[in-house]
Amino acid sequence: MSSARQAFDLAVIGGGVNGCGIARDAAGRGASVVLFEQDDLGGGTSSRSTKLIHGGLRYLEHYEFRLVQDALKERDVLWRLAPHIVAPARFVLPHHRGMRPRWLLRLGLFLYDRIGGRRQLPATRTLDLTRDVAGEALKDGYRHAFEYSDCRVDDARLVVLNARDAAERGAMIRPRTRVTNASRLDDHWRLDVQDRAGHQETITARVLINAAGPWVGAVATEVIHANASAPVRLVQGSHIVVPRLFVHEKCYLFQHSDGRIVFALPFEQDFTLIGTTDLDYRGDPAAVTASADEIAYLCAVVSEYFRSPVRPADVVWSYSGVRPLQDDGSSKAQEASRDYTLTLDAARAPVLTVLGGKITTYRVLAELAVNELKDHLPAAREPSWTGRVPLPGGDFPHDGVAGLIDATLRAHPYLSRDLARRLVHAYGTHVAKLLGGVHALSDLGTVFGADLTEREVDYLMREEWAQSAEDVLWRRSKLGLRFSAAQVAALESYMQGNARPQAAPGERRRAG
Repeated sequence: MSSARQAFDLAVIGGGVNGCGIARDAAGRGASVVLFEQDDLGGGTSSRSTKLIHGGLRYLEHYEFRLVQDALKERDVLWRLAPHIVAPARFVLPHHRGMRPRWLLRLGLFLYDRIGGRRQLPATRTLDLTRDVAGEALKDGYRHAFEYSDCRVDDARLVVLNARDAAERGAMIRPRTRVTNASRLDDHWRLDVQDRAGHQETITARVLINAAGPWVGAVATEVIHANASAPVRLVQGSHIVVPRLFVHEKCYLFQHSDGRIVFALPFEQDFTLIGTTDLDYRGDPAAVTASADEIAYLCAVVSEYFRSPVRPADVVWSYSGVRPLQDDGSSKAQEASRDYTLTLDAARAPVLTVLGGKITTYRVLAELAVNELKDHLPAAREPSWTGRVPLPGGDFPHDGVAGLIDATLRAHPYLSRDLARRLVHAYGTHVAKLLGGVHALSDLGTVFGADLTEREVDYLMREEWAQSAEDVLWRRSKLGLRFSAAQVAALESYMQGNARPQAAPGERRRAG
């Protein structure tokens, strides 16, 4: 069955952070936008990162100074735009004899503190691990460390909030909808699309953007029928989660003898997140999983440092993503550039291909992508705006999370502090929208497990395109760490029995 054709200024293929960021930017400038994602929003690489907003300290070794500088500047911007999901953290880098010397680490951190124009975050300092709390979890041989600043992020929620804001500005967001064919006509594209239910339709767009992440090459050749495939190098990065290894809130960055680094971060109150690996990947990006060798590798690296060894049997969850990097000819996967390229083919109807990048610089990438279209879309000539306007729920001071938690508890005294904290970190000021009209715990409805209530699930289905238990438990939240199989099944049953149409409120369809 096919629907009537709709016309748009811009069609975006790919619902990761880059695609959703582009849709938000373009819609905010006045373009009519439609975005197609074959799975859930952020269901690929964008929800499988180390969950950091950072400059990339190790990229200094590869002389990628501009990449680091741009990322460090953007770190402060994103903290201001989304203080509920972006938070500052202190990172501890122990000195390991026989690896990078202390003078080199000190020089790198000196540059790191200065090239990005750091304003709000504390500067680097030297730690005596025999006296500092960060040394308590480490083996006795580690006596000196450097402590520096970066930020952490809920990566999957960053994707959804960009999509939510794009929708509020008029974009049509279509998760679980695949573009099966793109035909280039004289002055526009004709796209044939199909959703999971088998419903088919055709839309037209003046401009097409391929932001399909690790599928960018396949989309270029199999959907767009480009003459040349994108020069993409797929690199697998895996992470593990174990029960909490230390009591403080600082993060660790560990060096390894093979030149790679591994992070160990506090995660979801009771756990530690460890990652990542760098391996070339061949195959379907949707099928990627953390291998036994990768899990053993991560355990071995952190066990060189921590007083208590970490074993594969300790792993409670693992995940893996495929990074679509530029194929720059690097011999090692960890040396491949994390920079991005935007390639515009303007013959007849334009198509812009997005390749590479990192989550920290997604907003700048999106801004440049829309700017690149200024000769093809009138809206692209409008001034950029996304660096000034908060993401949904982020309209409060960047250091105001604690105050917002207290205000939420005053307005809703029946909440526990832990639940209020989780809701504020997920929804920011939109927690008031989620809890509107609620006066008692009973008003929140069924508790499916942990502290996930019927009220919150309904909100996620209505406002954030959640359609399955996996969407809720592993992307809109990480409550899957606390759910039993029976609780997951009950949640899935509830959601399938209360399924909603794909288009979320606030979306309006505008002719191109």
